[in-house]
Amino acid sequence: MPAWPHARGAPPDARGIIRSTPEDFFVEEQLAVDFSGDGEHVWLHIEKTGVTTLQVCERIADCFQARPRDVGFSGLKDRWAVTRQWFSVPLAVQQDPAPLADTLALPELRVLNCRRHFRKLRRGTHRANRFELVVREVQGDCAAVDADLARIRDEGVPNYFGEQRFSGGSNLALADALFAGRRMKRNKRSFALSAARSYLFNSLLAARVTRGDWNALLPGECVMLDGSGSHFSIDADIPPDAVLQSRLRAFDIHPSGPLPGQGESGVSGAAAEIEQAVLAEHQDWLDGLVRLRVDAGRRALRLRPAALSWTWSEEGDLRLTFELPPGAYATVILRECLAAYAP
Repeated sequence: MPAWPHARGAPPDARGIIRSTPEDFFVEEQLAVDFSGDGEHVWLHIEKTGVTTLQVCERIADCFQARPRDVGFSGLKDRWAVTRQWFSVPLAVQQDPAPLADTLALPELRVLNCRRHFRKLRRGTHRANRFELVVREVQGDCAAVDADLARIRDEGVPNYFGEQRFSGGSNLALADALFAGRRMKRNKRSFALSAARSYLFNSLLAARVTRGDWNALLPGECVMLDGSGSHFSIDADIPPDAVLQSRLRAFDIHPSGPLPGQGESGVSGAAAEIEQAVLAEHQDWLDGLVRLRVDAGRRALRLRPAALSWTWSEEGDLRLTFELPPGAYATVILRECLAAYAP
């Protein structure tokens, strides 16, 4: 995998241990639902430790005698962590869900709440993810880490897809096989397509970071509204006006990068020239995405964590809390202030 460039320039000198225990990486889905109290779906608030979201789906399907694809969840959560998130599963209205929910309990699974609702939980429903991280045995200049964290709080970071999206490169090999015509099960196909699009996005973002304009608006930019999938295109023939620049400084809008597929990119002018130069190196993937009828999309190039705070323990451990929107990675926050490695 490439070493994607850092917004700070050189990689940070400080280093520390992440995920020394699952409790050192805590994630809680922020999802507000006004439950109907009745209906054909049971929603389960579950705390999991050391297992994947899809493994929990299979466990729920088993206990509730449902098909795994009928189990709903809003987003995939880290495996090597303690995470809390909602799931839904269909269940006849006359059947009591409590005894079935009780059968879910395992050392690595805990049911925190069980509610009836009239609809299935859909992907991307949650507002944000709240993180509580501990980086242990930090080595390096703590003052430099503090300065980097203050910059991250104020300016944000490049919104890369995290390394876990690529599974050490194996998901990219899956993408090559898929585009070469291999048949795959639904989950593998999804991982392959996501990895390919994520790699192409990261490649474009890396080029913008190297240029120093990943957090600036270029003529012809496709601009994303903060906290939304909505976007609009700006004029390719004149520089962005003062109103747009003010909204950019206020983090109301962001420059965006491609999630390639079929359909228009939304960029023109200088922004389009950069995208075309980067993506041209992966024409076989671009053709494969169109052939498989994947719709094109956009993703913000920058990410600013909400409510970022941090403290140091007497032992030199760094404790951080912050919120990120769905689809953003905590590891891209960490990589801008220290090199985090597993024990």
